[in-house]
Amino acid sequence: MTATEARASSPKTRVRRPARPAAPVWSRLRRGATPWLFLAPALLLFLYFKFIPMAQAVRMSFEEVRPFLGNTYVGGENYAEIAGSSDFGAAVWHTVVLAVATTAGSIVLGLALALLLEGQTRALWFVRSAIVLPVVTAMAVVAEVWRVMYYPAEGGALNSMLGVLGLGPSEFLNSPDSSLASIAFVGIWRGAPYDMMIFLAGLAGVDRVLYEASAVDGASRWRRIWHVTLPGLRPVFAILLTLAAIRGLRVFTEVFLLTNGGPDGSTEVLLTLTYKLGLERNELGVAAAGTVLLFLVLLVLTVVSRLRRREVR
Repeated sequence: MTATEARASSPKTRVRRPARPAAPVWSRLRRGATPWLFLAPALLLFLYFKFIPMAQAVRMSFEEVRPFLGNTYVGGENYAEIAGSSDFGAAVWHTVVLAVATTAGSIVLGLALALLLEGQTRALWFVRSAIVLPVVTAMAVVAEVWRVMYYPAEGGALNSMLGVLGLGPSEFLNSPDSSLASIAFVGIWRGAPYDMMIFLAGLAGVDRVLYEASAVDGASRWRRIWHVTLPGLRPVFAILLTLAAIRGLRVFTEVFLLTNGGPDGSTEVLLTLTYKLGLERNELGVAAAGTVLLFLVLLVLTVVSRLRRREVR
């Protein structure tokens, strides 16, 4: 019998390795607790500066806040007062108009910038960095720059450009007819670069084979954008719509620094109204009720958007 036949006839022996001993309980707990130890400082800061004040705001919304005299429970009177106020209705309307205008404008402009600046050329990195500067610039600086540009006289920066085009000077922030649109334009200018970065990340995931196939079929550039690019960016649109809508509903700094709700309340939004109620009129309970209502709207918007993304998947 040859060696080959002997190996074939003999049964295969399997070497069993000894089973690894189970890790001690304390070792598993240590591995599970390590990430939380790193997160603990940030979580403590969030708890103290965010979650505890949020809980106190919910409590204050059901009370008549009287500093140094003690709060009195009033139930839903604060909600009824702010919901029935004409100032609240106007502030909600202005907030929705600003949110819709800034959301639509920043997404359209951000998509256009992303399509223009898509590529790997080194020069594009410099251009992209320059365009993103409004996002990283402090809002106080941005508001002061735009206040100078919106100077209502004929010698103002924007009015000089309008004069070249043969258009009359505009009062911009000083007129109730144009103040809200002027603030919306600032929001679009500041939000479009952020949307552009997300669109650029989404364009990197669109299959290039589809572009080549559509070009071979004779599709024009606009048809390729409509039938290939936009469907490929559908998840990006869902994310940006949610983020931009939340950003628009939470608008405060631009309005506070540029107009503080004026002129004649034409730019009063929900957060500037609650700021004035709480810190200028000392109606802290009513102001807290307004912030809770805004929080509920944002919560519903976030949940609905998340459910829609799950349906798309």
